[in-house]
Amino acid sequence: MSKGEFLTRFTIWVTLAGYFIGVAVFGLSRQRQNWERTARLAWTVACISLLAHVASAFHFYHGWSQMAAYQETSRQTAEVVGLNWGGGIYINYILVIGWVMDCIWWWLDSDGYRRRPQLLAAIWQAFLIFMIFNATVVFKTGPLRWLGLAMCLALGVLWLYTSQENLKEL
Repeated sequence: MSKGEFLTRFTIWVTLAGYFIGVAVFGLSRQRQNWERTARLAWTVACISLLAHVASAFHFYHGWSQMAAYQETSRQTAEVVGLNWGGGIYINYILVIGWVMDCIWWWLDSDGYRRRPQLLAAIWQAFLIFMIFNATVVFKTGPLRWLGLAMCLALGVLWLYTSQENLKEL
């Protein structure tokens, strides 16, 4: 495995681990400050790692060319789902911008972040899970696919658990 491949893979797995830890700890925190700080730190590490992943992919795989990245996205999409479309790269850009904005919000106004509308939080998390599911289950094979599926299922169980706990408090 080349240095570029290692960095690109390592950074996305740090992103996924940070996402999983951040969501799980935040979901189970019950507004305990120490838990929320841990969740925010994991979330931030995941965001920074995602930025490093994008930089690694552009540097080592696409020669800093938007066109090369678009074409590779199109090739992979055609290979997996039969649609020759590279627009998924723009959805990835939305993911990156959204995650950076989310981190900034959490660091600057943690009380406001915690009190944000549940619908907004649910839409954001649904988008993230959709992206993770596609990246790990739809576009990967072998052990990576199973690990991604296990992570998505675990997050689904966590969501059900925390939803039930929240309903008991009402």
